Amino acid sequence: MLFHILAIAGSMAITVVSMPKATAQIPFLPQLPSSISNESDSRIVSDWVYLDGRRLFQIAATKTNLAERRDNIEQNLQEITQDYVRSSATEADIQVRTLNGLPVIYVNDRYLMTITSQDANLGEGDAFTLAESIKESLKQDLQRARRERQTQFIIDQAKIAGAIALAMIIASWGTTHWQRRALRHGVQSNVPSPPVAKQITTQLNQQQHQHLQEVKRRLFQFTQAGIWGSGNLIILGLFPYTRSFQVAILTAAQIPLRLAVVGVGTYVAIRLTYALIDRFTTTLISSGALLTPEASERMQLRVSTFSGVTKSIATIVCVGVGILMALVALGIDIVPLLAGASLIGVAVSLASQNLIKDAINGFLIILEDQYALGDVINVGNVGGLVENLNLRMTQVRDSEGRLITIPNSEIKIVANLSSRWSRADLTIPVDYQADIDQALKLIRDVALKMDQDPLWQRQIIETPQVLGIDNFGDRGLIIRVWIKTQPLKQWDVAREYRRRLKIAFDKAGIFIPVPQQAIWVNENQLPHPQENGKAS
Repeated sequence: MLFHILAIAGSMAITVVSMPKATAQIPFLPQLPSSISNESDSRIVSDWVYLDGRRLFQIAATKTNLAERRDNIEQNLQEITQDYVRSSATEADIQVRTLNGLPVIYVNDRYLMTITSQDANLGEGDAFTLAESIKESLKQDLQRARRERQTQFIIDQAKIAGAIALAMIIASWGTTHWQRRALRHGVQSNVPSPPVAKQITTQLNQQQHQHLQEVKRRLFQFTQAGIWGSGNLIILGLFPYTRSFQVAILTAAQIPLRLAVVGVGTYVAIRLTYALIDRFTTTLISSGALLTPEASERMQLRVSTFSGVTKSIATIVCVGVGILMALVALGIDIVPLLAGASLIGVAVSLASQNLIKDAINGFLIILEDQYALGDVINVGNVGGLVENLNLRMTQVRDSEGRLITIPNSEIKIVANLSSRWSRADLTIPVDYQADIDQALKLIRDVALKMDQDPLWQRQIIETPQVLGIDNFGDRGLIIRVWIKTQPLKQWDVAREYRRRLKIAFDKAGIFIPVPQQAIWVNENQLPHPQENGKAS
């Protein structure tokens, strides 16, 4: 499966980056005018003059005048090209004349442009040398423009375009077929594992398979977009009438394309990291080194906790790297940014010491296995089922359904009611007038019969213990019973045991007393009644 993913990624990169021979002179990502947006208006900047989407020569001007001058030259060149194509002349008549000490280029007696000293500063020679160079280049460019507008050339290019379109259809169909086959026959891990590990490894294998399938699905989608997008761009570059659209699309799409590549790469990296985490955890569990029958239930809780926290950390790292890559793709120098971010990080760390304490304490909680997802804990005056646990905070759901959030730095003493095993601690009141030996035997028999019941045998992990008379209370004799159970099963076992014991007590005629209070009255100390205010 990993080979398939790498193959898809490689084909995607080749499809997106490859450019046709017809557009070899066109840069894949030409520089945008926005790259000089921070320059002053009086600064000299340069740009290229295009004909039919091909670069011809560079010109220079101030920032405010450059765009207008380039558009004027390209408009003059376009009109000259149209006239030249319609004429019967075999070669364009290009002359360099002098006006006010500057060379001026005319083509077929039509004004094209004036070479300025600013243009000359772009090269190594003077303005007249540059004019002669542009003159020789224009002859070839105009001849090529005429040749590309001939009927036979258009027909030949149309054949090439048809072949490219057919190749796009075949490649798209092949990619779709490969995608359906890969997604249908996705291979899941079949590493042998102990019976107690089957439930955990099956869940992890399913998660790993889902992550890999999601990665392949996104890569296939990106490959399809690359096939159709690059193919259409290649076709646009085959014809002189549409080649300018190719340049415009590439110029406008360079930033979204870079960000899209970074975004897809980050998403794929996150999903692959998730799959690797699940794979690594599955390998450890399948080896049997960390899993025993007694620890299987606990391992399920720890696996969920470790997996969630590790994936959260991996997501933060991948997103952070993706943001940096996006800044690099946008042409932003990240070195000063990183230096400033380090200083900001120091200031933030000083101002957020509680967050650091939360993270450190959360890491120790997970490392020491103080509790995990699915445990029932008591922290101070609150407690409940742990629903969410990360490096910063713990969320528990109490018996009333309230979700309580506890910062990890506030957790000093925690009581875990479901770590590895639990215990049903029962106090049973018995009437003072009852036969205590008979009551003790009945309590013990009910516990042993419940321990032998197939429905409850798995949940009770040790023989119940009847500790004896624990106290003389106002309700009667208090007998204490301990039943060791699987984690989180103590309440179910205690409820069933009380039900059975009540039925057994009723049959044996043993009463469960209610709170009683006896009042003794000493008649000699009672006050004597008085008559008419006098004692009788």
